[in-house]
Formats: sequence, C-alpha cells, structure tokens
Amino acid sequence: QVQLVESGGGLVQAGGSLRLSCTASGGDISRFRMGWFRQAPGKERQFVAAISSSGVILDYADAVKGRFTISRDNAKNTQYLQMNSLKPEDTAVYYCAGDSNRSYNYRFLIAYNYWGQGTQVTVSS
Repeated sequence: QVQLVESGGGLVQAGGSLRLSCTASGGDISRFRMGWFRQAPGKERQFVAAISSSGVILDYADAVKGRFTISRDNAKNTQYLQMNSLKPEDTAVYYCAGDSNRSYNYRFLIAYNYWGQGTQVTVSS
C-alpha cells in the first residue's frame, strides 16, 4: 500500500519561499498522476497543482500561477512544490495526492486515491 508523506511546511513571512516535498513509500508512484491540494481553516480542500507521471505540468490554480512550481523526481519517488512570493492567503494545510487510475479530471478530489496527512504552511503578514 502506497503511503505519501509531506514535509517542508512551516512559518514564513510574506514574500518568502518554501519547498514542500512528498515522498512515497510502499510502492512506485512513477506511473501516478500527482497533485497538490490545500485546505485553509473553515474552507474546502482546493486544487493547487498537478503533474503527469512523466513530469509534464498539467495545471495550476489561478491563485498560485507564476508563484508555485510543481515537479517530481521519479527516481526518488518524490514530488515537490516550490512556493515563492508567498502571501498570507496561502496559509493552509497542504496535501500531496496520488492518482493511479486517471479516471477523473485532475482538479477534482475524487481523482486521487492516495493522500498524505498534510503539512501546515503559515504565511505571516
């Protein structure tokens, strides 16, 4: 059973940067489509970015375009989210997600059958 573990979250000032990592264990995710989602307090979990199994970037949420970069290293069974020019509104728990079926649009939660437990990102103003 594949397990996903996020790391790299923390507290940063507005304008700063963080790099999130998501490492898989228990299986090979090189054939998975991968995504990042985030959930702010009192809000629904929202799509952030997605990447194909071969490393082609599929899409970003409008709110993060030009600031966040998704990438992956299949040799390390890991995906990343580089977050630059962070804003207070980026504060949320960030979740890594894996899709082994590719049955649904990558923007939808239902598309993903593997989830990490999340890592907190807090951006102070």
